Amino acid sequence: MKAPRGTVDILPEEAVKWQFVENKMKDICNRYHFHEIRTPLFEHTEVFQRGVGDSTDIVQKEMYTFEDRGGRSLTLRPEGTASVVRSFVEHKMHGNPSQPVKLYYFAPMFRYERPQKGRMRQLNQFGVEVLGSSDPAVDAEVIDLAMSVYQELGLRSLKLIINSLGDNESRESHRQALVDHFSPYKDELCNDCRTRLEQNPLRILDCKTDREHPAMENAPSILDHLNTYSQSYFEQVKNYLTLMGIDFEVDANLVRGLDYYNHTAFEIMSEAEGFGAITTLAGGGRYNGLTEELGGPQTPGIGFGMGIERLLMALEAENIEIPADDDLDCFLVAVGDEADQASVKLIHDLRMNGIQVDRDYQGRKMKAQFKAADRYRAKFVLILGESEIQKQLVNVKEMQTGDQKQIPLEQVITYIQGKLSGGNSNE
Repeated sequence: MKAPRGTVDILPEEAVKWQFVENKMKDICNRYHFHEIRTPLFEHTEVFQRGVGDSTDIVQKEMYTFEDRGGRSLTLRPEGTASVVRSFVEHKMHGNPSQPVKLYYFAPMFRYERPQKGRMRQLNQFGVEVLGSSDPAVDAEVIDLAMSVYQELGLRSLKLIINSLGDNESRESHRQALVDHFSPYKDELCNDCRTRLEQNPLRILDCKTDREHPAMENAPSILDHLNTYSQSYFEQVKNYLTLMGIDFEVDANLVRGLDYYNHTAFEIMSEAEGFGAITTLAGGGRYNGLTEELGGPQTPGIGFGMGIERLLMALEAENIEIPADDDLDCFLVAVGDEADQASVKLIHDLRMNGIQVDRDYQGRKMKAQFKAADRYRAKFVLILGESEIQKQLVNVKEMQTGDQKQIPLEQVITYIQGKLSGGNSNE
């Protein structure tokens, strides 16, 4: 039997890399004063229909939707924001005295699409959401956090693209301009874009099929339809990014694929050679109005999602090695039944004192146990035999130097702790 199409197993040697990346993300979120949230793997389908938007490819084509035994329609989570906002509303986080509410998550997402490198049917995302502030400085902070993740992991071939989708008034003006522009070409557009022309013409600009159509070249720009407030908001975001030394490009055709976005939208791309045709690493933006759509009070919000698989691909493309210290602290070699019995308590005590230790469970000879210690790259080998048991000693061999010492049993924990911390522990 094999894993389902579009899914992969993350084996231990790869999981070490994931853990390093996730720990870096957690550290950065802590510095930015974000707090973790964990939402269910599936939601009522309405959460995504209302939150993501009926006209999006996700809702129309990519969701894993099913009925439970009670006849309720449920959907495996295809993206993170709608779930987080649903939780924000349900638990009345808008009433928290500390505002805005700043959250982050790690979560598997599920989308039914053609699997390709870095885009699987089960994908893993890191994301952040800030709810409760319409300050443009928050937009800049969220973008700064995303850029910090990539830069602190060593990525350099990055490009930040930003755009403004404007407020409702600006969007409606732009919407009508798009309808007027594309209507004469309706019969030349793909089936999806014909539907989008009626439901959400902004999404036509994001179409992969019609991207080369001549009408795309001179399509109305949202930047020409921003009202005074939206223009001022976007200028403030750009100013904050400039103050933080973050380079960016403005792309009027950046619309993002979800209906809930307004005002700031952004994507971070990899320009590394050999990364692949799909260069987007992360994307996000502001979604004022989504909280109300999901039954909550008027609450502005902004966030992003970044694929962890694509991040690892970008690190590989730039030849950045993730430090993975999987060397074992200690390996215990027990010789004889009495030593085997005594090793159980010693290993337990070592572990309870923060020391990583393993032993042989295959009944192998002493030479084979030493080979196992080499395979695990153990820093120290603890040797326990009948004579050591009688004398209440442990032979400790430091594998890097080959030095071997006899340490009293009651002092072995302190000795190993001192050596691991870089000290010169003696008997």
